[in-house]
Amino acid sequence: MSIVAIIPARGGSKRLSKKNIIPIQGKPMLTYPVMNAIKSELFDQVIVSTEDKLIGQVGQEAGAMVIKRPERLSQDRSTVVEVCQHVLEELEKEGISPDYFCCIYATAIFLTPKDMIKAFQLLTESSEANVVMGVSKFNLQPVQALETVNGFLSPKWPEYAKVQSQFHPPLVVSNGTLYWAKTERFLQKKTFYDKNLIGYEIPWVRALDIDTPESLQIVKALAPSLLS
Repeated sequence: MSIVAIIPARGGSKRLSKKNIIPIQGKPMLTYPVMNAIKSELFDQVIVSTEDKLIGQVGQEAGAMVIKRPERLSQDRSTVVEVCQHVLEELEKEGISPDYFCCIYATAIFLTPKDMIKAFQLLTESSEANVVMGVSKFNLQPVQALETVNGFLSPKWPEYAKVQSQFHPPLVVSNGTLYWAKTERFLQKKTFYDKNLIGYEIPWVRALDIDTPESLQIVKALAPSLLS
Protein backbone atom coordinates (compact mmCIF):
# COMPACT_ATOMS: atom_id res chain seq x y z
CA MET A 1 0.00 0.00 0.00
CA SER A 2 1.36 3.38 -1.04
CA ILE A 3 0.42 6.63 0.73
CA VAL A 4 1.55 10.23 0.21
CA ALA A 5 0.91 13.55 1.92
CA ILE A 6 0.31 16.65 -0.20
CA ILE A 7 0.83 20.06 1.39
CA PRO A 8 -0.28 22.98 -0.82
CA ALA A 9 1.79 26.08 0.00
CA ARG A 10 1.20 28.99 -2.35
CA GLY A 11 3.47 32.02 -2.02
CA GLY A 12 1.02 34.66 -3.21
CA SER A 13 -1.25 35.14 -0.20
CA LYS A 14 -2.71 38.66 -0.41
CA ARG A 15 -3.80 39.21 3.20
CA LEU A 16 -0.71 37.73 4.87
CA SER A 17 2.31 37.78 2.58
CA LYS A 18 4.22 34.45 2.57
CA LYS A 19 2.00 33.33 5.45
CA ASN A 20 3.04 29.68 5.04
CA ILE A 21 6.56 30.45 6.27
CA ILE A 22 5.84 33.08 8.93
CA PRO A 23 7.85 32.07 12.03
CA ILE A 24 5.93 30.44 14.88
CA GLN A 25 7.97 29.54 17.95
CA GLY A 26 11.13 30.05 15.93
CA LYS A 27 10.19 27.81 12.98
CA PRO A 28 8.50 28.59 9.66
CA MET A 29 4.83 27.65 9.83
CA LEU A 30 5.17 25.10 7.00
CA THR A 31 7.77 23.18 9.01
CA TYR A 32 5.18 21.89 11.48
CA PRO A 33 2.83 20.00 9.14
CA VAL A 34 5.81 18.59 7.22
CA MET A 35 7.51 17.34 10.38
CA ASN A 36 4.30 15.97 11.88
CA ALA A 37 3.45 14.12 8.68
CA ILE A 38 6.90 12.54 8.76
CA LYS A 39 6.54 11.68 12.46
CA SER A 40 3.26 9.89 11.78
CA GLU A 41 5.21 7.28 9.76
CA LEU A 42 2.19 6.92 7.49
CA PHE A 43 3.63 8.34 4.31
CA ASP A 44 6.00 7.05 1.68
CA GLN A 45 6.51 10.66 0.66
CA VAL A 46 5.58 14.07 2.06
CA ILE A 47 5.19 16.53 -0.81
CA VAL A 48 5.00 20.32 -0.80
CA SER A 49 3.35 21.91 -3.84
CA THR A 50 4.48 25.49 -4.38
CA GLU A 51 5.46 28.01 -7.05
CA ASP A 52 7.67 29.88 -4.58
CA LYS A 53 11.40 29.09 -4.33
CA LEU A 54 11.76 30.17 -0.70
CA ILE A 55 8.75 28.11 0.41
CA GLY A 56 10.14 25.17 -1.52
CA GLN A 57 13.48 25.54 0.27
CA VAL A 58 11.75 25.59 3.66
CA GLY A 59 9.80 22.46 2.72
CA GLN A 60 12.94 20.64 1.63
CA GLU A 61 14.81 21.60 4.79
CA ALA A 62 11.94 20.18 6.84
CA GLY A 63 12.21 16.87 4.96
CA ALA A 64 9.62 17.19 2.18
CA MET A 65 9.84 16.55 -1.53
CA VAL A 66 8.89 19.66 -3.53
CA ILE A 67 6.82 19.63 -6.73
CA LYS A 68 6.81 22.93 -8.58
CA ARG A 69 3.32 24.27 -9.09
CA PRO A 70 2.53 25.93 -12.43
CA GLU A 71 1.47 29.57 -12.41
CA ARG A 72 -2.02 28.64 -13.60
CA LEU A 73 -2.52 26.86 -10.26
CA SER A 74 -0.98 29.66 -8.20
CA GLN A 75 -3.78 32.19 -8.59
CA ASP A 76 -6.33 33.43 -6.04
CA ARG A 77 -9.03 31.25 -7.57
CA SER A 78 -6.91 28.10 -7.85
CA THR A 79 -8.42 25.29 -5.78
CA VAL A 80 -6.85 22.72 -3.51
CA VAL A 81 -8.54 20.01 -5.61
CA GLU A 82 -6.72 21.24 -8.71
CA VAL A 83 -3.42 21.36 -6.84
CA CYS A 84 -3.78 17.81 -5.50
CA GLN A 85 -4.78 16.58 -8.94
CA HIS A 86 -1.64 18.17 -10.42
CA VAL A 87 0.64 16.55 -7.82
CA LEU A 88 -0.91 13.13 -8.35
CA GLU A 89 -0.55 13.46 -12.11
CA GLU A 90 3.11 14.47 -11.74
CA LEU A 91 3.73 11.46 -9.51
CA GLU A 92 2.08 9.20 -12.06
CA LYS A 93 4.57 10.42 -14.67
CA GLU A 94 7.29 9.07 -12.36
CA GLY A 95 5.49 5.74 -12.06
CA ILE A 96 4.17 6.51 -8.57
CA SER A 97 0.48 5.76 -8.01
CA PRO A 98 -0.44 6.03 -4.31
CA ASP A 99 -3.49 4.15 -3.08
CA TYR A 100 -4.35 6.95 -0.64
CA PHE A 101 -3.26 10.51 -0.09
CA CYS A 102 -3.75 13.11 2.61
CA CYS A 103 -4.02 16.78 1.74
CA ILE A 104 -2.67 18.72 4.72
CA TYR A 105 -2.91 22.49 4.88
CA ALA A 106 0.36 24.37 5.37
CA THR A 107 -1.16 26.42 8.19
CA ALA A 108 -2.40 23.37 10.14
CA ILE A 109 0.40 23.73 12.65
CA PHE A 110 -1.58 22.26 15.56
CA LEU A 111 -2.49 19.10 13.65
CA THR A 112 -0.70 16.16 15.28
CA PRO A 113 0.64 12.87 13.94
CA LYS A 114 -2.06 11.17 16.01
CA ASP A 115 -4.74 13.20 14.20
CA MET A 116 -3.41 12.03 10.85
CA ILE A 117 -3.34 8.40 11.98
CA LYS A 118 -6.82 8.42 13.50
CA ALA A 119 -8.35 10.14 10.47
CA PHE A 120 -6.72 7.58 8.17
CA GLN A 121 -8.12 4.76 10.30
CA LEU A 122 -11.62 6.18 9.82
CA LEU A 123 -11.14 5.90 6.07
CA THR A 124 -9.64 2.42 5.99
CA GLU A 125 -11.88 0.87 8.62
CA SER A 126 -15.03 1.80 6.70
CA SER A 127 -15.79 -0.28 3.63
CA GLU A 128 -17.94 2.53 2.18
CA ALA A 129 -16.13 5.77 3.09
CA ASN A 130 -14.55 7.72 0.24
CA VAL A 131 -13.21 10.80 2.04
CA VAL A 132 -12.35 11.79 5.60
CA MET A 133 -12.40 15.54 6.24
CA GLY A 134 -11.12 17.49 9.22
CA VAL A 135 -14.14 19.23 10.75
CA SER A 136 -14.97 21.36 13.78
CA LYS A 137 -18.13 22.44 15.53
CA PHE A 138 -19.26 26.02 14.99
CA ASN A 139 -18.38 28.54 17.71
CA LEU A 140 -21.78 30.13 17.11
CA GLN A 141 -24.67 28.14 15.70
CA PRO A 142 -25.14 29.01 11.99
CA VAL A 143 -28.90 28.56 12.27
CA GLN A 144 -28.88 31.72 14.43
CA ALA A 145 -27.65 33.74 11.44
CA LEU A 146 -29.18 37.13 10.70
CA GLU A 147 -29.40 38.65 7.23
CA THR A 148 -30.09 42.20 6.13
CA VAL A 149 -33.51 42.63 4.51
CA ASN A 150 -34.59 46.14 3.45
CA GLY A 151 -31.97 47.67 5.75
CA PHE A 152 -32.95 45.66 8.86
CA LEU A 153 -31.68 42.41 10.34
CA SER A 154 -33.93 39.38 10.14
CA PRO A 155 -33.37 35.71 11.11
CA LYS A 156 -32.19 33.69 8.12
CA TRP A 157 -33.93 30.63 9.55
CA PRO A 158 -36.81 31.99 11.65
CA GLU A 159 -37.89 28.48 12.65
CA TYR A 160 -34.87 28.42 15.01
CA ALA A 161 -35.26 31.94 16.41
CA LYS A 162 -37.04 30.74 19.56
CA VAL A 163 -35.32 27.36 19.86
CA GLN A 164 -32.71 26.91 22.60
CA SER A 165 -29.22 26.26 21.26
CA GLN A 166 -29.02 22.76 22.79
CA PHE A 167 -31.81 21.76 20.43
CA HIS A 168 -30.15 23.07 17.27
CA PRO A 169 -28.91 20.54 14.69
CA PRO A 170 -25.37 19.24 15.41
CA LEU A 171 -23.63 20.95 12.50
CA VAL A 172 -19.90 20.89 11.72
CA VAL A 173 -17.77 22.61 9.09
CA SER A 174 -14.62 21.77 7.16
CA ASN A 175 -11.83 23.36 9.20
CA GLY A 176 -8.96 23.59 6.71
CA THR A 177 -6.68 21.02 8.32
CA LEU A 178 -6.76 17.81 6.28
CA TYR A 179 -8.55 15.63 3.76
CA TRP A 180 -7.91 11.90 3.34
CA ALA A 181 -8.97 10.36 0.04
CA LYS A 182 -8.67 7.28 -2.13
CA THR A 183 -6.53 8.37 -5.06
CA GLU A 184 -8.35 6.57 -7.85
CA ARG A 185 -11.75 7.75 -6.65
CA PHE A 186 -10.52 11.33 -6.19
CA LEU A 187 -9.12 11.51 -9.71
CA GLN A 188 -12.48 10.32 -11.04
CA LYS A 189 -14.73 12.61 -8.99
CA LYS A 190 -12.36 15.57 -8.50
CA THR A 191 -13.87 16.60 -5.18
CA PHE A 192 -13.39 16.15 -1.45
CA TYR A 193 -17.15 16.55 -0.98
CA ASP A 194 -17.79 13.07 -2.27
CA LYS A 195 -20.62 10.84 -1.13
CA ASN A 196 -19.89 8.73 1.95
CA LEU A 197 -17.90 11.56 3.51
CA ILE A 198 -16.75 11.09 7.12
CA GLY A 199 -15.72 13.90 9.47
CA TYR A 200 -12.75 13.69 11.80
CA GLU A 201 -13.53 16.22 14.51
CA ILE A 202 -10.79 18.55 15.74
CA PRO A 203 -11.44 21.23 18.39
CA TRP A 204 -11.66 24.62 16.70
CA VAL A 205 -8.81 25.97 18.83
CA ARG A 206 -6.44 23.58 17.02
CA ALA A 207 -7.91 24.36 13.60
CA LEU A 208 -7.75 28.13 13.34
CA ASP A 209 -7.76 29.58 9.85
CA ILE A 210 -4.68 31.80 9.63
CA ASP A 211 -5.44 34.47 7.04
CA THR A 212 -5.47 37.79 8.90
CA PRO A 213 -3.05 39.60 11.26
CA GLU A 214 -5.59 39.04 14.05
CA SER A 215 -5.79 35.28 13.51
CA LEU A 216 -1.98 35.14 13.39
CA GLN A 217 -1.81 36.89 16.76
CA ILE A 218 -4.19 34.32 18.26
CA VAL A 219 -2.13 31.42 16.88
CA LYS A 220 1.09 32.91 18.24
CA ALA A 221 -0.54 33.27 21.65
CA LEU A 222 -1.70 29.62 21.63
CA ALA A 223 1.51 28.18 20.21
CA PRO A 224 3.52 27.92 23.46
CA SER A 225 0.93 25.59 24.99
CA LEU A 226 -0.27 23.72 21.90
CA LEU A 227 3.17 23.11 20.42
CA SER A 228 4.86 22.12 23.68
